[in-house]
Amino acid sequence: MPYTNSDDVQLYHEPFGREGDPLVVLVSGGGAQMISWRTELIDLLVAEGFRVVRFDNRDTGFSTRFGGPEDLDGGYGVSELGDDIIRVMDALGVHSAHIVGHSMGGIMAQMVAIEHPERVRSLSLLSTLPGRDPRYVANPDDGSAPKVPERRSREVLVEGAGIFAAASGSDRYPISVEWMRDVAGEAFDRGNCPEGALRQWAALLRQPERLEQLRSVSAPTLVFHGREDDVVLWAAAVDTAAAMPEAELQVHGGMGHLIPEGLWPALVDGIARTARRGEQLAAR
Repeated sequence: MPYTNSDDVQLYHEPFGREGDPLVVLVSGGGAQMISWRTELIDLLVAEGFRVVRFDNRDTGFSTRFGGPEDLDGGYGVSELGDDIIRVMDALGVHSAHIVGHSMGGIMAQMVAIEHPERVRSLSLLSTLPGRDPRYVANPDDGSAPKVPERRSREVLVEGAGIFAAASGSDRYPISVEWMRDVAGEAFDRGNCPEGALRQWAALLRQPERLEQLRSVSAPTLVFHGREDDVVLWAAAVDTAAAMPEAELQVHGGMGHLIPEGLWPALVDGIARTARRGEQLAAR
């Protein structure tokens, strides 16, 4: 099975496409396994001439757990999460890549760009935010202590995923209920770890403010957000793009926090265009 070769954390990853093509790293959001990146979307990126890799973040899927069922803080921060992206790149023998991160994955991508700029050829920041400012989030953390999560059955989780998908889409851009149900079942079978999401959340609560640091990130960047995002408000995207000197901003009406299939063409075009800008700069 393809795991990273670092001793402290083992990250399960899955590459697609041809070795030697420019690498796109897909980074999932909080609590999400790598299967949140649909293979049909990956195929579109491969058709654009990219090699693509997706991976299970720590505390999800087949990757290393940083505690047991009652451990709600893994002791790591977003810098360590960002370093996991580099571990995957190193496992594939790639020094620099195009990093695409959704939600928490976008924070991880930002940390790599800030702390290891030489490893980043371009960024695509999807439904994410540049810090802890409460005006960026619909439901700011209230400071209450987290509780050990209830372990629900596969059937309950699948049903809940369908309900969430129906509520997350719009008439213009629906989210596939069938796919969400299927991926919830697959995620349960790969390794149900609700406490892992809380350990990731603990890391997010310690995230540093990054807006000023992002002003020095020179990598070409796509900032892609939904106007109806009810998790991360789209003001976060506006501020992120305004801070970054090489950023393109796209805010899509009818899109929530998840990226619907109807916007895949715009997303793939934006990622590919941004990555090609990065390739041109790397070739100079």
